[in-house]
Amino acid sequence: MDVEQLCRDYGAGEVVIARDLADIDKQDVAGRFDAAIVDLMLGGASTLDFASGLRETGLPFVFASGYSDVDEIKASFPGIRLVTKPYSGEDLVEAVAAACGRKPAN
Repeated sequence: MDVEQLCRDYGAGEVVIARDLADIDKQDVAGRFDAAIVDLMLGGASTLDFASGLRETGLPFVFASGYSDVDEIKASFPGIRLVTKPYSGEDLVEAVAAACGRKPAN
């Protein structure tokens, strides 16, 4: 599934795909974007510290990952949805819309 195209199909303006934490560490993600989809592992590194930073800024986000320890995520990030792979586009769009306080457009 092409997440970038899926986001565009549902009205996202700017979509940035990062394949490594170094690609996004120095960016003002909260000031630049309305929401984020975070994989739990990026370039072989955990994104939990990055996600903690997003939470501190108040930027809505969801996790989308094949990572299987759901209890750890629920404990560390209560209220943040984890969409597990394989997921449908509708599941991901619904999760992002809910994180933003909206329902997905149909």
